Amino acid sequence: MKYAETILKSAHIFTATKTDVFSGYIAISEGIILSIGQEWDESLVGPETRIIDLGDQFISPGFIDVHCFFSGYAMNFVGTDLSGRQTSQEIYTALIDYEATADGDKPILGHGIDAKLIQTDKWDHINEKFANKPVILFSEGVEDCWLNDAAKKQYQFDEHHCYPEAYWRLMKDIFKDHTFMTAQFKQYMNFMNSRGITSVKEMGFDDYYGFVDILKQLEDDHELTLRVNFMSQPVGEPFNLEFGKRMLVQTTGDFVRFSGYNMMTDGSISQLMGDLKEPYLSNPDIHCLEPVNYDGIAEKVWEADRNGFRFSLHAQGDRAVAQTINIFEKCQRTPDGKLVNRHCITDLELTDPEDLTRMGTLGIVAEVYPQISSLYPYDEKVELTERLVGKNRARNYWNRRKMADENVKISCATDLPLLFDDIPESIYNSCGGYFNQGDMPFNPENTLSIAELLTAWTAGGAYNLHLEDYLGTLEEGKAADITILDSNVFHTDMKHMRDVKVSMTIVNGKIVYTN
Repeated sequence: MKYAETILKSAHIFTATKTDVFSGYIAISEGIILSIGQEWDESLVGPETRIIDLGDQFISPGFIDVHCFFSGYAMNFVGTDLSGRQTSQEIYTALIDYEATADGDKPILGHGIDAKLIQTDKWDHINEKFANKPVILFSEGVEDCWLNDAAKKQYQFDEHHCYPEAYWRLMKDIFKDHTFMTAQFKQYMNFMNSRGITSVKEMGFDDYYGFVDILKQLEDDHELTLRVNFMSQPVGEPFNLEFGKRMLVQTTGDFVRFSGYNMMTDGSISQLMGDLKEPYLSNPDIHCLEPVNYDGIAEKVWEADRNGFRFSLHAQGDRAVAQTINIFEKCQRTPDGKLVNRHCITDLELTDPEDLTRMGTLGIVAEVYPQISSLYPYDEKVELTERLVGKNRARNYWNRRKMADENVKISCATDLPLLFDDIPESIYNSCGGYFNQGDMPFNPENTLSIAELLTAWTAGGAYNLHLEDYLGTLEEGKAADITILDSNVFHTDMKHMRDVKVSMTIVNGKIVYTN
């Protein structure tokens, strides 16, 4: 028998193959789980075997985020740091200093300003000073921005359209700086590892603007501590099937793989952009403020499907979900009626229970945001949902219980940087049903058990990535991607759940994070 390089010992091991935990060990060698059980054989222990006794800490398969945007994360760090500047005049002075050291051919970029400044202060002096050079300043969190006339002309967006799909031209320029993007991705990996994340499915615009080359170089140099499965989202260019075919040939390693295509359907229900089966209660003439081109989306999905690629479609409103299912229903299927290419629906905020039954029948994968309610106070969200759709329809918000009961494969996502991975917080939100304040649970009948949610974060994510034979559960022969939490979440009171922290993350048998 081969000696183990590392043996983890814990009173609480969750494998995601069962719903309970057990006291035992995991033996690791050459990045693979060599053995797992209650009592190890002493023949596993060699002269250099490291035994880590974790006591009452909680061992889980590594967590997998199946819908996130590194590109959005990186935008938080572009240009000069303007956090703490109180007025536009202070920002003006900082930009003058920054221009003296910046590359003369590049736009003037800044991040970290107070969003309130954008709405309340005057910016004419900056516009006049930099009349011939684009200036773009992002708020903390990159939800808002200010840009001068030169930037509006060059990048073709404005402060009313400050979101990645609008400023893709700017993003394309930023991605050309491989030194900056490489440094940011290493920082991003460290952050994700600190949250227990071992694999991601990244959304990249168009051909990812050369970032695949960076990923491949990091993989070749054995510097990746995060498995990256990436999708192409057509934004500035048409749907590109040939790009996907090239990526299948070029990304065949254990850490970088092409995973298909991603597109939006409808938008946010809170902005009347979610596509609803019944009109908005607050606006009886409106089902969706902007029509969704389902026919155009369908053509792309069916072409991808015919060529063996899968799609994830983002849908919030119940009509958008139903229409997305209608599209997938015409894709290739196995003899038992399941989709061949594991297409996904992302978000699924408001759903018709009948459509969740259809999802289970077709084998459509759900990509849910289990922390989404952390963004809202309870009273605010309840008032909004009841005003927009009414109390009866609001019962269908975030109905993960119905998904599980209909055997829908559930996986977990953050839409990062909308949310940042925090698995204990996701338990508080999606198992406890709480918002950012623990006043009372919202639709508690729609929640998942802790075991179900952890399985979605692990085995569900691996299934989403078509990697369930290699990742997602703690079993002999699988990759040693493991997360350790400092407390047993099965025995933690829900009101203290958000105090639980990641204490260690292991990727491919190597410790990549420890606190």
